[in-house]
Amino acid sequence: MTYCVGLCLDQGLVMASDSRTNAGVDYISSYSKLHLFQPAPDRMFVLLAAGNLATTQEVLNRIRRDLDQAANPNQTDPGPAVTLASVNYLFEAANYIGQVNLAVQNEHGPALRQIGASVEATFILGGQIAGQPHGLFMIYPQGNSIAATPETPFLQIGESKYGKPILDQIVTPDLSLNDGARVCLVSLAGTARSNLTVGPPFEVAICPKDALAPSQRLRLEEQSAELETMTRDWMESLRHAFFGLPHFPWEQPSTASGPEAEGPHQMQS
Repeated sequence: MTYCVGLCLDQGLVMASDSRTNAGVDYISSYSKLHLFQPAPDRMFVLLAAGNLATTQEVLNRIRRDLDQAANPNQTDPGPAVTLASVNYLFEAANYIGQVNLAVQNEHGPALRQIGASVEATFILGGQIAGQPHGLFMIYPQGNSIAATPETPFLQIGESKYGKPILDQIVTPDLSLNDGARVCLVSLAGTARSNLTVGPPFEVAICPKDALAPSQRLRLEEQSAELETMTRDWMESLRHAFFGLPHFPWEQPSTASGPEAEGPHQMQS
């Protein structure tokens, strides 16, 4: 299992993922799930991947192969008609990746289904082509996609349920990119705390609009001081908020059990 999240904010994009993969509780390893493509000076794409690892790796390999063949055509092989370097719109890039994903699944699906394994993979594509707005798409295993909107400015794939509440509460289009990176890390850390199949290293890319390149790319290991401090401070702030809630009418302040027992107000009936 994995967990990836992308934010489409007024100031640009924030893309984040964990790096844990597993094939059962006795085989856990780490693979990067955040992939940057800059196939031409006028465009940038960041791709997050979740699902069958072999499928996601082959999709990425085919994307890179298509770019290489298109850049180095010959008389017998003019190269693919569509690549990330040739699309004119971001939704065309999402459609292209969806079709590559579907082709890989159709090729290997029958054999994998015979042994009860899933071949499916899901992607989040964020990026921008010069002269057009930045955007964010979730690409389904069936090849189609949906776009983030101002009403729904974040997209998630993988083990998303544990990390969603904080996104619902905090993420709005006017959130700053740095705050977006922080909320993504809190969402990742909360998911890892609740599900052992998600875990560090955590990767984050911050991509300001019109820059066509990440301004920051972070990789936080499990023992990194930044991640430990952020996780500790977040948990302490939650505890402080909880024990600061008003008491029930039948409670006496002295009976409260938390660190703020002497402070909170009584609920009024």
